[in-house]
Amino acid sequence: METLPPVLLGVSLFVPFMAALALRKPLENRFVVSHPRIAQPKKQFFLDFALCMAAGAAVVAYNTLAYGFPAHSGISLLFGCSVVGFFVSLDTALARERKVIHGALAEDRAPPPPERLYSMTRKFSLVALSGILFVSLVLGLVIARDVVWLSKIEKSGMSITQAQLSVLREILFVMTVLLVAFANLIISYSKNLKLLFENETSVLERVSQGDLTKLVPVATNDEFGVIAGHTNTMIDGLRHRLQLITSLKLAEEVQKNLLPAEAPSFPGLDIGGVSDYCDETGGDYYDYFRLSAGNFGVVVADASEHGVSAALLMTTVRAQLRQRVAMEGDLASIVSDVNRELARDVARSGRFMTMLFLEIEPASNTLNWVRAGHEPAILYDYGEDMFFELAGEGMALGVVEDFKFQKHTHQGWTPGSIVVVGTDGIREAQNDKGEMFGLDRLREAIRKNASVSAKDIQNGIIEDLNIFRGEVPQEDDITLVVVKLL
Repeated sequence: METLPPVLLGVSLFVPFMAALALRKPLENRFVVSHPRIAQPKKQFFLDFALCMAAGAAVVAYNTLAYGFPAHSGISLLFGCSVVGFFVSLDTALARERKVIHGALAEDRAPPPPERLYSMTRKFSLVALSGILFVSLVLGLVIARDVVWLSKIEKSGMSITQAQLSVLREILFVMTVLLVAFANLIISYSKNLKLLFENETSVLERVSQGDLTKLVPVATNDEFGVIAGHTNTMIDGLRHRLQLITSLKLAEEVQKNLLPAEAPSFPGLDIGGVSDYCDETGGDYYDYFRLSAGNFGVVVADASEHGVSAALLMTTVRAQLRQRVAMEGDLASIVSDVNRELARDVARSGRFMTMLFLEIEPASNTLNWVRAGHEPAILYDYGEDMFFELAGEGMALGVVEDFKFQKHTHQGWTPGSIVVVGTDGIREAQNDKGEMFGLDRLREAIRKNASVSAKDIQNGIIEDLNIFRGEVPQEDDITLVVVKLL
């Protein structure tokens, strides 16, 4: 086939390759674009390589049929087509990959990581080995042909020097073409790596600034695709967490609005109350009521556990208690009715709530209370410097539906006496040595601050508690109500 005139050889090459180029677009739509994006670069490579080889085979077949050349004379041409097809197909596959990356970026969707990993190391090694093989074969064929040619130069009369220069120019030309092809592949591959890296880092920079609106396109099935997929999973998890935090903040705000905004003004009483949750929401609850016959009611309750579930239980008990207090009945009946309704709601959950409902009768200096499994209240007689516990039997709410609660009574107090009702988060608070704050420290804090207002007594107890706990984080909700009997 080397004896064919250059013009005829050029025409025989031009026509099949133009035909392959004309068929490329419809075949590309059929065999490349129709597949998932992540597989399109691979399909593009095989399509273009097959078109190059088909065009080369068409040239060999035409020359064999038209000019009678033996079929084996086209081996060199087919080999050349395979070398050209290899480099061209790699370049078009990389271009297709860039188009896929841009398309995925424009859609801003979050497909999962690729199911099968084709590592960059393996792909790069395969391309490098294939390139080295092709280059070695090309140089080997060129050198072998030149050796044969040099063995015949004496017959042609060409000088050795001219022959050497001719061979050198030919080898340099082949090497230059191959180096340009390799350089083009390196540049094209670098563009893809830069694009993938910039997409990943730009999204991560936005995430670090709190922007979770963008995702990384999962456009390859290599390490970048796996990292992109897991990054998107992380962003999706952060979105859900942010939604959860926002919901918890809203729940915290709503729950705080359910607690008294300020202590009420009631003749003969100085009142202070506070709740401090260890999470955004909690299960502690306190409230004030104006009862019949000019009496004043204080409720402190503590739901089992803490967090969102405890907050829901606290909200339920608050609604039931407020509804029941608005009706006629003594303390024992009120608490018994609330317990019955709550037990029906939480029977299957195993949850419960402790409560202490205190009724103060200023006219008769009498304290009435119902204890539903709660911490006993503390009465400090300021004049006598004596402490009394407002205890008594009583089961937690929500445990036994038909449990009948009893009212307990304490007669008389001296002016300046103090009633303190709190939750177990105060007494059971621990320091870094594992010691509990306990009843003795609580009483000492009450005694130390007994001469000031109820609000200041409350603040003094909380301050002593925080000093005792030190750097140990708060592990339970803390609720405290202080009533000073004037």
